[in-house]
Amino acid sequence: MDALIPASEFRWIMPEIILTGFGLLLLIIGALTKGPVASKISGALCIVGSLLGLVFTMNMWGTNLDIFNALYTIDTYGTFFKGLFLIILALVALVSVRYADREEIGGGEYYALLMFGVLGMMVMTSSHHFVTIFIGLEVMSLSIYILCGLLRRDIASVEAALKYFLLGAFATGFLLYGMSMIYGSTGIIDVAELKRYFLMKQPFSATMFIIGLGLLLVGFGFKIASVPFHMWTPDVYQGAPTSITAYMATGVKAAAFGALIRIFFTAFIPFHFGWSEIIWILAVLTMTVGNITALVQRDIKRMLAYSSIAHAGYILVAFITGDRAQASSMLYYLAAYTFMNIGAFTAVIVMQKKGDNGSDLDSFAGLGARYPFIALCMSIFLLSLAGVPPLAGFMGKFYVFSTAVKAQYYWLAIIGFLNSVVAAYYYLRVMMYMYFKEPVGESAAADRAPQYGLVMLICILALLYMGIFPKVFIVMAQKAVGIFG
Repeated sequence: MDALIPASEFRWIMPEIILTGFGLLLLIIGALTKGPVASKISGALCIVGSLLGLVFTMNMWGTNLDIFNALYTIDTYGTFFKGLFLIILALVALVSVRYADREEIGGGEYYALLMFGVLGMMVMTSSHHFVTIFIGLEVMSLSIYILCGLLRRDIASVEAALKYFLLGAFATGFLLYGMSMIYGSTGIIDVAELKRYFLMKQPFSATMFIIGLGLLLVGFGFKIASVPFHMWTPDVYQGAPTSITAYMATGVKAAAFGALIRIFFTAFIPFHFGWSEIIWILAVLTMTVGNITALVQRDIKRMLAYSSIAHAGYILVAFITGDRAQASSMLYYLAAYTFMNIGAFTAVIVMQKKGDNGSDLDSFAGLGARYPFIALCMSIFLLSLAGVPPLAGFMGKFYVFSTAVKAQYYWLAIIGFLNSVVAAYYYLRVMMYMYFKEPVGESAAADRAPQYGLVMLICILALLYMGIFPKVFIVMAQKAVGIFG
């Protein structure tokens, strides 16, 4: 391996360099200054950094090459996910300008960790080398472990951070051990090389390989919150600061699916009929357990956590097919899911009081009469999550289930449709509380900061545009998955 790296290769990682530079700057600001003004400056710098990174990312669309001795990859697939992560970062940072300042956690280190977390996500989805993927996973995970526990006076937040750290460490161990088992059976640690190796039908230790493949599924199953690796999700989502819950529900899930799709749709397609049967069971359990458990939740954040589990099951429906040409449906779904969830969690933030990280269903009672704009926005997000046209949630489910039907997984598509019907109940229940139930006791005043309204409007416009004109985004997703060939 050539140890010398041409300086010209660094221009291809400008988004990562920008995030790193802004993150370090924010750490310095956090160490030297405190207070509301410093918090707002840090938030503004985070937004500027994310938008600047997004510009450089979009300029690389259509580029396909390996750099740094094939340890890193610049391709349309990675660029699609980078753009999605940077949009998530910009929206969460915009929400945090008010929310993190209100909860007194909005120092420079808060925004630096947001940027480092996205940096890890970008590295994780922009490589076909196991070592680089693992490094990206660790950078992302370490940032989020800290972010979950920033509400130090809230015991639920501290518990969420500790629980996520302990269970995440176990899951990371499974993932790393799985990678080592695959390396031990084949002598290869690069996903693209594994593809060529299997196509040449080279001999390898089948038992060790199967164990390694199973351990990979366990590790990624934790990150995407699939059953039975979902136990951490409701407690962590409920206890973490709500802005971080939105960040985790969208960014972490997209990063995990991004790496999972790249690995399995590149290297392990020859063994599709082996792992697809396992994923079939996981998808059904994930959809069903997530939706049924969400039915009895009275805390909105816990309800959305179980909803997140169910949506992971919907995405797995398309993953099972192993159809690389139809993998675009998963990318479209992840993009639509991003705007649905960030919008919904923003509405939850609006209804929370300072120092109160809870989100009881009763706090939404009578919201339609008291704050019609907030109720309307929340209703749109819930309807999109339920899959009601013409919103993007409907088109996402349509493309995912269509992929299953085309691959003749008819029962899986039927089970997914029935789960969507069940899910409609708990989404519509929140709307019923907002419009048809009188508030109990003294109603909490909503925090109507303009940042929240702007984020919710952006999410609504994105959901409407993606739902009415899905072709633009589907074409982008199809170009992104074109690398799988």
